[in-house]
Amino acid sequence: MRKNKHITIKNGTADCSSGQCCLKVEKLSVTFGEDEILKEVSFHLHCGELIALIGPNGAGKSSLFKCILGQMPHSGRITFQTAQGSRFKPLIGYVPQSPSFDPGDPVSVLDLFVCSVSSWPVWLPIPKPLRQQVLDCLARVNGESLIDKRVGALSGGELQRVLLAMALEPLPQILILDEPFSGVDMEGERQLFELLDEIRNRYDLSILLCTHDFNTLSLMDKVLLLKKRVLQMGSPEEVTRSPEFKELFSVKGGI
Repeated sequence: MRKNKHITIKNGTADCSSGQCCLKVEKLSVTFGEDEILKEVSFHLHCGELIALIGPNGAGKSSLFKCILGQMPHSGRITFQTAQGSRFKPLIGYVPQSPSFDPGDPVSVLDLFVCSVSSWPVWLPIPKPLRQQVLDCLARVNGESLIDKRVGALSGGELQRVLLAMALEPLPQILILDEPFSGVDMEGERQLFELLDEIRNRYDLSILLCTHDFNTLSLMDKVLLLKKRVLQMGSPEEVTRSPEFKELFSVKGGI
């Protein structure tokens, strides 16, 4: 069983060394003109929890992520608090859907990371301390060996590791991942999930991820079924055996 650590609040912000954060969404709605994108969405992501967000295309999953990230206007409330109940503004790590890179592009993982974590011009020789900083970040995802590989030559699983390492610098309290298993083979899925589980345990992260891969649902703490509103939320078995899930995805039995 995972042991929770105490989190320290300094000047209204959280001490990232502990990482715990709870996310509470209450009656969140999004409309564009006459189009209702989300309707009174409410759920609670507890500290250290891993929740999978599922739903058909157009269900509002990306809009929900944008609201949590502060990138989309909405009604309702989104609040963050520590395990002890203190509210604060968290650091949120975000991994978008896998971007595409030209296989012939000479940009290396080191180059990409340096652009992300510093203002150092990548066309100049990269100082050893900065290279070591990137290695330390990649070590969080067991990806040190990728540092000199071209980004365009990475496999789907390797690219997810790099993007995840970037999202973990600096260490966030909440991690949001959009389709992290997309383009990853079955063995890569297993390794990526084990990595996510290791990371959330090590840093007490709360993780919310979106997926269309139902084979991974049994590994989650909870599943949230969304179609503009929350249709179901509970254990993977509860959600995949629900009438709403079966009707929405035309399946018989559970997953």
